[in-house]
Amino acid sequence: MRYLVKARVKPGAAGALRAAIADGTLGRGSIAGDEYLHDMREARAGEDGVAHWVETCFCRVPLDEERPYWEQYFELLSVRDAHARRNCRHENGTEPWACCDCDCTRRLEARLGQTGRPFLETLDPPAPTA
Repeated sequence: MRYLVKARVKPGAAGALRAAIADGTLGRGSIAGDEYLHDMREARAGEDGVAHWVETCFCRVPLDEERPYWEQYFELLSVRDAHARRNCRHENGTEPWACCDCDCTRRLEARLGQTGRPFLETLDPPAPTA
């Protein structure tokens, strides 16, 4: 299933998040593997600095397995269905694990990509002062 996630970086966590993305350790140990890195590359930031991304998750409770990894760095503000469950081939039983190779995420990420600015830009290290 696809979820739209909204989250705010916890105070003081931006540097650690930036480092975990840069060295590829974000989500290490999770069954979701490198999905965390993909999510951050595709995430967008609104004017308020809140990150928005599309998350694929097969847990009965949305982001049940992923939540501890995200909560190291983020305050999760909302996690909601990205589309009607009856339209998800995995959820309606027509194709198990369909979300792994479904164009739904690409369409959702393309639509999200038209908003805000790339989230990773908000994690750029501060410019050196003179």
